[in-house]
Amino acid sequence: MTERLYRWTKQRLRQQLAVVKGEKSPSLVLRNATYLNFARRKWLTANIWISEDRIVYVGNEMPAKLTDTEIVDCDNKLVVPGYIEHHAHPFQLYNPHSFAKYASGRGTTTLINDNLMFFLHLEKKKALTLIEALDELPASMYWWSRYDAQTELRDEEPLTNSKMKEWLEHPLVLQGGELTSWPKVLEGDDSTLHLMQETTRLRKPIEGHLPGASERTLAQMALLGVTCDHEAMTGEEAVRRLDLGYTTSLRHSSIRPDLPKLLKEMQELGVDYFERCLMTTDGSPPAFYEKGVMDQLIKIALESGLDPIDAYSMASYNVAKYYHIDHKLGMIAPGRIAHINILDDINNPLPSSVLAKGKWVVRDGEHIDQFGDFPWEDYGIEPFKIDWNLSEDDLHFSMAMGIEMTNSVILKPYQIPIESTDKVLSTDHDESFFVMIDKYGKWHIATMIKGFATHVSGFASSFSNTGDVILIGKNVSDMIAAFNALKEQGGGMTLVEDGKLIGQIQLEIFGTLSTKSMEGVMEDEKKFVTLLRDRGYKFEDPIYSLLFFSSTHLPYIRVTQRGIYDVKKKTVLFPAIMR
Repeated sequence: MTERLYRWTKQRLRQQLAVVKGEKSPSLVLRNATYLNFARRKWLTANIWISEDRIVYVGNEMPAKLTDTEIVDCDNKLVVPGYIEHHAHPFQLYNPHSFAKYASGRGTTTLINDNLMFFLHLEKKKALTLIEALDELPASMYWWSRYDAQTELRDEEPLTNSKMKEWLEHPLVLQGGELTSWPKVLEGDDSTLHLMQETTRLRKPIEGHLPGASERTLAQMALLGVTCDHEAMTGEEAVRRLDLGYTTSLRHSSIRPDLPKLLKEMQELGVDYFERCLMTTDGSPPAFYEKGVMDQLIKIALESGLDPIDAYSMASYNVAKYYHIDHKLGMIAPGRIAHINILDDINNPLPSSVLAKGKWVVRDGEHIDQFGDFPWEDYGIEPFKIDWNLSEDDLHFSMAMGIEMTNSVILKPYQIPIESTDKVLSTDHDESFFVMIDKYGKWHIATMIKGFATHVSGFASSFSNTGDVILIGKNVSDMIAAFNALKEQGGGMTLVEDGKLIGQIQLEIFGTLSTKSMEGVMEDEKKFVTLLRDRGYKFEDPIYSLLFFSSTHLPYIRVTQRGIYDVKKKTVLFPAIMR
C-alpha cells in the first residue's frame, strides 16, 4: 500500500495488534537475532516478529501462535536495518525501478530520489501517480522536490508555483532541493525563497548544493532554511558544516570518490561523533555500483576505523532521524517497516539475506525477484521518437567561441583557433564539432568542443539533462549517420566510424533511461565507455559529462536550450538558432 496518508489501514493495524496479543500468527520470526539497537547503541539479542511488511515485536518471547509462520534461526548472524540511500539520482542510464531492485539486493532497501526527470518530462498528475506506483515496490521509494530545472529552459511552464507546491506537499516527498540555484536566492530570488519557506513550514528539510562554500555563505544559507549539504570535498569542509549545525552528507561517487579521504581528515581534525553525518553515492553511473550501493560506503567507513555502530548508522538510523521518519525506518523496533539485513560478519555489510517490506529479496545468498516488470506506458511514458530529419546542410559551424572541457563536468569558453568550415577535422588535436538540437527539431546550437576526444568520428546522444540531442565528432557525415542510428533505435547513444555503427546504448524511456536490468546497463555502459576512451576521452566519466553539458549549477559556461550561457553573468552569450 502506498503512503498516501497512512501506510496501514485501521484493519491492518488491528491485525498487527492481534499478532502481538497472540490471537494471530506472525508471517515471519527471526529467532535469537543479535541485532543493532540504535536507541541504546548496542548489539542486543531478541526474537523479531514480522507481520507482512511490519516489525510488530522485538523481545525475548516467541509468539503464542505459529500457524504458517516461517521461523529463521539467526544464531551466529547479525541483524541490521535496511540501508538508506538518501541522495539518489535514479536516472543515470538506469531507471528508478531497476536501481531499486539492484540496490535492494545489496541491502539498500530505501531510496530518497531526485524528482528532476519526472518533474521536467511528465505532467504533474501523471508524475505523482507514478511515484505512488513506485512506492508499491518492495523497496521504499521517497523523493525530493527540485526548486529549479538546473538549466535554462526555453519554456518555463514546468516551473509553475502550483506544480512545485503540490510536489512539496506530497507525503512521499521528504525534502526540498537539492538547491542548485542558491546564488540566485542570495541575490534576491524571492520565488525560490518562498518555496523554501513552504518546505520549512511543512517541516521538511532542505538539501543544499554548496561546493566550496565559506562560513559566511553557509551561515546565510542556514538562515534561509538549508539543513544539510553533500558537497564537502575535504575533511575541513565537512567539519565546517558540522560546526555550523548542518547535517553533513559524505559523498563517494564516480567523479568524487572522496569518502576515505573525508573520514581520515575528519578524524585527524578530532571528529569522533558521527550522528549528524550521512553518506551518499550521489547518483553515479551504473558501473560504479558493481562494488555496491550503501554497502560499499559502509565498508569504507569500517575500513576507515569508525565504530561499526557509526558506520551502519550513517546509512540507516542517522538518515531516518534526519528526515523525521525514524518511527517508520532505520531501526529494528516495533512499528517499523520490515527492511532488514542479515549479515554473516560485522565487517562485511553485504547481506547474505535481505528482507524488503517483509519479503525476501535475498535468501542465503540467492536473489529472489519480488520486483517484476514495471508498466511505464501506464503513466504516459512512450518510447522516445524523433520524427524529423537532419542533414549535413543543416549544420553550419561558424561560431567564434567554443567550449572547452577542463574535467568531466567543468566547461570554459575558448576562442576557436581552427578553420571550422571543413566537414572533417584532423585527429592531431582534441577539438571536435559539437551540436545540441531540440528533441523536436525546432532549434539548434552548433559550435566546437575542445577536450572531449581526439578520434570520435560521429557520436549522438539523447541522454542529457533536458532530453535534447547532442552530436559530437570529427566528421560531419558520421555525426549525421550517428543521428540517424539514434533515431532508428529510439533514443540512447550511438557511435559511428567510417559510416558504420560501432557502438550503441538503447534508452527507451525519455531517451535517457534504459528498461534493462542494472546488470545489463552496466555491461552496455562499460562497452561504450571503452570505445570512447579508446578514441581519446580522458576524463573520469563521460556519462556525467553528457548529463551536465546544460547544467547551470556548474561553471563556467553551459550549452542550454536558450543558447551558450554564462553561468556567472547569467546571460546568454550566443542564442540557439531556430531551424
